[in-house]
Amino acid sequence: MTLKRHVHEARERGIGHPGFEAPVLPSPDEPVESLIERRCADYKRRAAAEKARRLIPITIKTPGPIGIAHLGDPHVDDDGTNWPLLRSHVEICQQTEGLFAANVGDLSNNWVGRLARLYADQATTARQGWQLVEWLLRAVPWLYLVKGNHDLWSGAGDPVDWIMRGAPGVVDPYGARLALRFANGREVRVNARHDFRGHSQWNAAHGPAKAAQMGWRDHILTCGDKHVSGYNMLKDPASGLVSHAIRVGTYKMIDNYAKAGNFPDQNFSPCAVTIIDPEAEDEVDLVTVFWSLKRAASYLTWLRQERSA
Repeated sequence: MTLKRHVHEARERGIGHPGFEAPVLPSPDEPVESLIERRCADYKRRAAAEKARRLIPITIKTPGPIGIAHLGDPHVDDDGTNWPLLRSHVEICQQTEGLFAANVGDLSNNWVGRLARLYADQATTARQGWQLVEWLLRAVPWLYLVKGNHDLWSGAGDPVDWIMRGAPGVVDPYGARLALRFANGREVRVNARHDFRGHSQWNAAHGPAKAAQMGWRDHILTCGDKHVSGYNMLKDPASGLVSHAIRVGTYKMIDNYAKAGNFPDQNFSPCAVTIIDPEAEDEVDLVTVFWSLKRAASYLTWLRQERSA
């Protein structure tokens, strides 16, 4: 007798039936057709947001030349951070007409996970660290603010997003590529990241310089991250565009981690300033780089007066 026949006879005798009937309950899951429609709408929204950030148009309403102070990693809660210098730089940005502030990330140490034990080695508590971050973020209107790896450790609940909500500038967790558009029709592109891929022991600015050579046709490429300073100036032979590849240092001037690793001190400035003259006749004169914010502010003030005369 086959198994199939056994099953048939058992059913004939009522064997195997539960002897009750239960209702078919509604599923808590979203119908697949509705799910697909929602996923399509989600993707279209994300794709539109991604496209809008490829090159963000920024209308410069300030007439004449402007400056951008690209501040390196502040690490505001670290005991080794040069707060007198950072505060003076903020004050110069506040007081100089036409000078915009920008930052390439790592606002604070923001120790998380197993690294949270390092709060025991610094005088500033985590709560005080966020007080300092908020002060810095509200001190000036930021043209752009890129998050560093220390900032991204906060995850989806990053207080920086809350503090910067409604801010006039661009805040992005990975990078910001801006098209600065001046009244006379001139456009200057700024490509800012916490870091660019590529490293060379011979060239501190190798990452942004490589990006320029590999196809990013931008006038200013700037980053930080490695706590060293470097600068390259490159010309695209096809278009004649001159790119300024800049790596800014850090305000964290005293670094026990660097001492323990015997890393050479190549942090000659935590801030690079790019002075942009939209009326420049030569491509070389369009952007001028300064490593002293005080001197850059003086030059910008003079140049603006010269252009307005």
